[in-house]
Amino acid sequence: MTRKKKITLGVLLAVLLAGAAGWFSLDRETRGFIAAMPTNRDILFWKVEQRDAAFRALDRLPVLAKARVIPAGGTPRPLPPGPPLKLPLDLDAFLAGQRNAALVVVHDGKVRLERYGLDFDAGGRWTGFSVAKSITALLVGAAIRDGHIRSMDDPVTRYLPEMKGSAYDEVSIRQLLTMTSGVRWTEDYADPSSDVARFNAHQPEPGVDALVSYLRRLPRAAPPGQRFNYSTGETNLVGVLVTRATGKPLSQYLSEKVWIPAGMEQQATWILSRTGQEISGCCIQAAPRDLARVGLFVLDGAGRLLPDGWLAEATTERVAIDAAGRGYGYQWWTYADGSFGARGIFGQGLFIDPKRRLVIASNANWGGGARDRAATEAREQFYRAVQRALDEEAAGTARL
Repeated sequence: MTRKKKITLGVLLAVLLAGAAGWFSLDRETRGFIAAMPTNRDILFWKVEQRDAAFRALDRLPVLAKARVIPAGGTPRPLPPGPPLKLPLDLDAFLAGQRNAALVVVHDGKVRLERYGLDFDAGGRWTGFSVAKSITALLVGAAIRDGHIRSMDDPVTRYLPEMKGSAYDEVSIRQLLTMTSGVRWTEDYADPSSDVARFNAHQPEPGVDALVSYLRRLPRAAPPGQRFNYSTGETNLVGVLVTRATGKPLSQYLSEKVWIPAGMEQQATWILSRTGQEISGCCIQAAPRDLARVGLFVLDGAGRLLPDGWLAEATTERVAIDAAGRGYGYQWWTYADGSFGARGIFGQGLFIDPKRRLVIASNANWGGGARDRAATEAREQFYRAVQRALDEEAAGTARL
């Protein structure tokens, strides 16, 4: 038997064991990827072709991950077409270099550019990875507005008393959101022994959330508030805290506060940890156009979701990252020109420019992941090219 046939049979057996419903929920195009579908949960170490297969179907293969539905409402926000966007670049070459699955550019509420790749289309859902961090931050603001969380400066232990006696004793919610807790955490995606690779496989004590069990064992590396250290674990802890404070699963709260009022067209899903908590530092599966609608919702001020002034704080620099003017807010990456965005490890992105009324939603599968500097820089250049194109349009209109 050939290696390919062995892999195919192994995946089919795994899917059958997980339940026939998972297999039959796959669309015809996705079934064409079944031979490459991974059979282990080590997402950071899957091959590119395995990621191509899984990112479009992760929430429909219970053998890989369990997920909870984020219901949409019955009235989608319209996304009418606008005039085609004229860009001074080779768009096909850019999309190929990004290994693009979806790209949607919305200006003034109109779709100016929409392209798909990797045999993906507008009807599918793609795993967003750390784009979920920025969305989770919105739920913190909502919980404050709703009275479930008293203050950004409350200690974590006020809502998670089981963290008392750990390095999180003196850490505030604000410090979690700005990644400045000072608790040691390693986010090395290439190292199987790093915290980001190990935490989700941690075996917790009976009755204890897996993440809480893992994080409360970590030592302190710096005083709270003094050092930025990117930590997926801490965003996951934010999610546990919001769930505890609101008394609702994150998926339900996100549906109530964002998915329904923002006018999403499709339901989304959120991958769960081994103890049944949404992995809030990762893994919301959403349609590309609905990701763009998240951006439009934020661009419009997020309705009545957030306390006055909270969104401006969240999306402007709280921590400086580099000399180029890039920084970090409350789980949002910020730029000196007032734009901001959300980023996923394999090229997922949401870019928002309030000045130009611009939203760019993208899904991809970068070959080099977060270490793919060429792909990262190319995407940054694309954002700037779109901004320049819109500025030139505006200048031309003004001259007429």
